[in-house]
Amino acid sequence: MNAATDLRKMNKEELIKEKNSILGEQFNLNMQKGTGQLSKPHLIKKARKDVARINMMISELERNND
Repeated sequence: MNAATDLRKMNKEELIKEKNSILGEQFNLNMQKGTGQLSKPHLIKKARKDVARINMMISELERNND
């Protein structure tokens, strides 16, 4: 995942694309967890935090544009 400084350089469309990518990854991780194949359970928490970080950046962009 990108650092917050890298996320700040992205525009809204790029952030949304990154968020959708991470959500897909999170879905796959949850499916692996359900079938007992997940070898790195910390990645689920990381993906959730990354989505929250991106949502924060998107809301900052929307506030600054108003």
